[in-house]
Amino acid sequence: MGYKISRLILKLIVRLFTRLEVFGLENVPPSGPYVAATNHLGRLDPLLVYYLSDRKDIIMLVAEKYREIAIARWFVKRLDAIFVDRYNADFTVLRKALKRLRAGGMLVLAPEGTRSKTGALIQAHPGVSYLAAKAGAPIVPTALTGTEDKNVVGSFRRLRRPKVVVRIGEPFTLPPIPSTDREAALQEYTDEIMCRIAALLPSSYRGVYADHPRLKELLESI
Repeated sequence: MGYKISRLILKLIVRLFTRLEVFGLENVPPSGPYVAATNHLGRLDPLLVYYLSDRKDIIMLVAEKYREIAIARWFVKRLDAIFVDRYNADFTVLRKALKRLRAGGMLVLAPEGTRSKTGALIQAHPGVSYLAAKAGAPIVPTALTGTEDKNVVGSFRRLRRPKVVVRIGEPFTLPPIPSTDREAALQEYTDEIMCRIAALLPSSYRGVYADHPRLKELLESI
């Protein structure tokens, strides 16, 4: 019951307080394991996942700092989310997330690891590419605009609902992680993920990946 109530609350918040546009929803696998890799702009981002998907096996990682907030703990417990230490290698969480992904879950992660202060993409970490490659799971690149905290707050102050746009790209898979040059391979995989997200974003949001050669290739193929 707690799960259904918490999902209902989050859906109502999104419906009542945003003007949401979604493109590419047909690219989301209806079942089975996959990784939703997204840019991270604001605190509203995780709510969109529960609004757009009715799956009961969502694997959501939540920053450890929110453990101190009672309402956050309530939602994390009922949604079966996982608290994670973003600043240290949390291998226990990685193993738990990988196990649930291999069992068929939907893992939601922002490779950047934290909210972008400018709205533009920042340098990503290899955690998403590692988990996706280890599990052999498809990756669904997802791009968000309009969820920046300052944009949301500013819209509310003007008694307006912020316009939020979600663009979902086609799934793709990564090769297995090689036994040699693992770091170089994971960096290449991470760049691939981020460039696919960047290709779905307006140019002003592409940040450190704006001039990446792989992004140029992707944009030319559209």
